[in-house]
Amino acid sequence: MGFADLCRTAFEAMGRNRMRTLLSILGIVIGIASVVAMLGIGEGSKSSIRSQITSMGTNMVTIMPNRFGRSGVRTDRASQEVLEAADVELLAERATLLQWVSPVVQSNGQWISGANNWPSSLQGVSPDYLSIRGLELSEGRNFTAAEVKAKAKVCLLGKTVADNLFPDGGSPVGKWVRFNKHPMQVVGVLAPKGSNGFGQDQDDIVLAPWTTVQRRILSTNWLRTIQASVVDENSVDEAIEETTELLMERRRGKSVSNEEPFVVRSQKEMLDMLGSTAQTLSVVLTAVAALSLLVGGIGIMNIMLVSVTERIREIGLRMAIGARRRDILAQFLLESVLVSLIGGLVGIALGLGVCALISFGLGWPVSVTALSLVLSFCVCVGTGILFGWLPARKAARLDPIAALRRE
Repeated sequence: MGFADLCRTAFEAMGRNRMRTLLSILGIVIGIASVVAMLGIGEGSKSSIRSQITSMGTNMVTIMPNRFGRSGVRTDRASQEVLEAADVELLAERATLLQWVSPVVQSNGQWISGANNWPSSLQGVSPDYLSIRGLELSEGRNFTAAEVKAKAKVCLLGKTVADNLFPDGGSPVGKWVRFNKHPMQVVGVLAPKGSNGFGQDQDDIVLAPWTTVQRRILSTNWLRTIQASVVDENSVDEAIEETTELLMERRRGKSVSNEEPFVVRSQKEMLDMLGSTAQTLSVVLTAVAALSLLVGGIGIMNIMLVSVTERIREIGLRMAIGARRRDILAQFLLESVLVSLIGGLVGIALGLGVCALISFGLGWPVSVTALSLVLSFCVCVGTGILFGWLPARKAARLDPIAALRRE
């Protein structure tokens, strides 16, 4: 029996029991649609996390004091190591794998301009900070190294702060604002970046020379963190090792209360960690969705077993006129695969529709890859073969004489 004859016979058998076939197809449709949607949501989440972190630069490293002792208990301020301006100078001069280095100090407070005010943070940084974070200016200029040295009262406003302090839409450049009681002149406005993957507004920020914030506002001589950019993204691990060695070398001979006084973290580590979390979530969601596909497959097996029982005389007649056991096996196996394949194609289309609805309706990040569609198609065929094999094998092993005698 040729393949065309097998297909014709399979479609005729499916047409004789339309409702039963439609119910079997429906189980596969729901299962495949769920798998496609879950894979799309999982991949979209990973892509969103990746884009948000890489927008800050995967070659960025952050150095901060280790606030915890070896026992995991937070240590008091007096026994903690601190970062100083000398550490920044050391890294800028001797670190061969770091391109830009910037100290970071921060204070929170109220920004005031005339009758308008807005609560936000003030970060003290160096001019290189914009290059490290990939920030750009929409108007004005960056503050200079000379202004850093002079502890100048200048600042760069983020878009959110600028819009709230100057709601009339006028340019803030050249105007004076106050941070709590400290007047500062606006020399530039940062280009908008929007919210990150954690819902934090990246434009709700103000940058100023780190010396200004450290000395004039905080009155301290220590730094909150140091941020740097690695020359080559592939050298992040080597740069972390070099940075740690240089910082520890400066402290040789001093009493260090913590065996690991500094923590050096890279965006790559965060990307790997969050990507792994998103991957785990995607696998769990897909596994849950696959349960409905399993139910659909069991439904196909059940329907095919019923079909074999109802068509015993037909099977015996086909064998009597020359059909081989492998022809019977192929006939029932093809019916199972066709039911699964039709349900799978409809399920893929439905899954794509659900992904589009989630993306445009709810605004969630969804990304459907060609690999997920190919995988879904292969799962359709595999489900048909797996759950159709037992009924087809049972039909092929029937005794033709006993089948013809069956009432």
